[in-house]
Amino acid sequence: MIITVHVKPRSRQNKIEWIDEETVKISVTAIAEKGKANDAVIEVLSNDLDIAKSRIEIVRGKTTRIKQVEINNVTRE
Repeated sequence: MIITVHVKPRSRQNKIEWIDEETVKISVTAIAEKGKANDAVIEVLSNDLDIAKSRIEIVRGKTTRIKQVEINNVTRE
């Protein structure tokens, strides 16, 4: 499954908001430097979906706020 993620780095708290089954807004406290925000996005998604971080990969947009993220072997209920 591939989803579109809109990221807001340097937020006050980590927060996730599902827009629909394929789009999500994620706010992270990490700064957008040296992949710290990307790591935080993966962690927030991992916690929300209750899956291992190793099953989540950013496939497009590693340096932009809009990302394409692939999640392996999961279905959103």
